[in-house]
Amino acid sequence: MSLINRRVQTLDEFTIQQMRNFPNATGELSNLLRDLGLAAKRVNVEVNKAGLVDILGDAGSVNVQGEEVKKLDIYANEQFMGVLRHGISCAGIGSEELDDVVIFDDEISNNSKYVCLFDPLDGSANIDVNVSIGTIFSVYRRVTAPGTPATEADFLQAGVRQVAAGYVIYGSSTILVYATRRGVNGFTLDPAIGEFTLSHPDIKCPPVGKIYSVNHGNFFRYASGIRDYIHECQAKEKSNGGPYTQRYIGSMVSDVHRNLLKGGIFMYPGTTDKPGGKLRLLYECNPFAFIVEVAGGKATDGKRRILEIEPTHVHERTPFFVGSKLMMEELETYYKGE
Repeated sequence: MSLINRRVQTLDEFTIQQMRNFPNATGELSNLLRDLGLAAKRVNVEVNKAGLVDILGDAGSVNVQGEEVKKLDIYANEQFMGVLRHGISCAGIGSEELDDVVIFDDEISNNSKYVCLFDPLDGSANIDVNVSIGTIFSVYRRVTAPGTPATEADFLQAGVRQVAAGYVIYGSSTILVYATRRGVNGFTLDPAIGEFTLSHPDIKCPPVGKIYSVNHGNFFRYASGIRDYIHECQAKEKSNGGPYTQRYIGSMVSDVHRNLLKGGIFMYPGTTDKPGGKLRLLYECNPFAFIVEVAGGKATDGKRRILEIEPTHVHERTPFFVGSKLMMEELETYYKGE
């Protein structure tokens, strides 16, 4: 008697099934998502054994953001770039770790429909202390003509034009979550078979939760409206029992993943010394805004819907607020992006 549980659906099986619902689909996006899953599995292996090999700690260089680059950052960047370069579905990539976009100028890549942007290892400051970290990715359909090399214009698109976005969280289990306009689904890596299997189908962000995530260390550098809202979170008795709970890991993937599943709000406002914010629009904010909006939540920079911002350069930064719809609407009564 077979012991295989056929109710378990792998990422490959899921993407193929989704493709069958669209007779004219070419399968290129499905191939791209499977390539990203492969790279994530390779990074997961190194994350899990990082304490045993010479891969922890600083690499002795500084990335374009002015941040010290960790060795595992370099490895993750190479894996995602390498897998996408050798695949058949990506015309080029943009990475938070690289100064400029990388165009895959060969015959197959030039005929590919999509480009991909990613933060290969978000939360890398936590690598050395064994706190959950992650990968964030975003997929756009090219605006330049197929058959020609991609250009920077293919990457400088508003987030509303994403065709897919997702993240991988390397924690007590490794989970890949990705969204298309049809929905958000999560897959947990089963180490026994080495495959991502569907574990969180059709994720919906609760309209309200009890968690707010913000760096309290910057409290007095925030605008008055943000400080007022934080006071409200701490003081006001909620219908679901008590004030909000503050949870902030310092790894955006972990914080937003928790709030997506349980309900909550994540805030990374501008400060008096960095009024333009710190998070990257293309590599961090657009992907999470897309995922959370598809799941029923909201994302803004305090003034505008994140997904409607037209980027002017690939490393543009922005204030960022994302989370449960009703909590975001409550925030908006306190803060109008002043």
